[in-house]
Amino acid sequence: MDQIPEYEEILIQNIRRYGFNHGLSRVNNVRLSVFGEFEELFAKNAGAESAAVVSSGYLAGISAWQFLYPKSNTCWIAPDTHPAILPADLKPDFQLNFIQWKNQCLELSEGIPSQKILLLGNAVDPLRAVIHDYSWVRDIAKKHEVTLLIDDSHAFGILGKSVFGTYSAHHDPKINLIVSGSLGKGLAMPAGIILGSEETISGIKSLPIFTGASPGSPANLQTFLDTGKIYQTQNQKIKDFSGIFFQETQDLSTINGSPKFPVFVYQNQDWPEKLERMGFITSSFPYPTAGSQRINRIVISGFHSLNDLMALSLKLHQLSQS
Repeated sequence: MDQIPEYEEILIQNIRRYGFNHGLSRVNNVRLSVFGEFEELFAKNAGAESAAVVSSGYLAGISAWQFLYPKSNTCWIAPDTHPAILPADLKPDFQLNFIQWKNQCLELSEGIPSQKILLLGNAVDPLRAVIHDYSWVRDIAKKHEVTLLIDDSHAFGILGKSVFGTYSAHHDPKINLIVSGSLGKGLAMPAGIILGSEETISGIKSLPIFTGASPGSPANLQTFLDTGKIYQTQNQKIKDFSGIFFQETQDLSTINGSPKFPVFVYQNQDWPEKLERMGFITSSFPYPTAGSQRINRIVISGFHSLNDLMALSLKLHQLSQS
């Protein structure tokens, strides 16, 4: 986004209007209307009743679980859950994959009496380029009072309804759905957001972590309101590029990905250095520990061109034949 001259010009104008930062909390008697306008527009387009915008995705996640966790009887955590939405004393079981965790949840739900269950997970696993399905949660909600907290940090701008994430895709009247996440990855804003029911968002906004914190940059939020058409254009571009790159590389058995997500994982441990020598820098680091094998990923952005994709595809095919 910040490589587009029209967007940059509007952002600079808004920085001159609002300044680089707004240090007053949202409950101060001096209040800027841009925060409420942003929340109203984002919630409406995401398909949620209400929204709370904060300074980061991490703060959004912490605020959400601080409100939800004490109200639950038990909490089940997907193995790739973002740390932002993890209660401080809990950790996921890294030995399970998402499907195994899903089956475990369904089995556990059948063997316990009706209670309040909090489920935590990501909309997508960005390290393995896997988009998660949560339709099975409806089966648990037939017996239990279910709250589902999803981190959309890697979905905003990419997956779901336009640039507004996956809330509408996961919404079900029998489930208390909350979506939180960073707006700094796919939407180029130093801010985070929480989406949910009026009751839930009102409760989160009453917490000290919300009332005592400075909000996100009003200049960036106003720029989002002013540049909807640019965001829509970039959103369509990244979706088109994801489909094109998937089609160009689907014959390569060592590359995994989805035509709906601009991240592609490759297994070859010697490719990162070879690709860099060819002029392509890809994401490569050990995970989940420093001693783990590296996870290697190709990440497509809205700044790339079609020629970039074709050139990279050509080099990947050459490497696969060497």
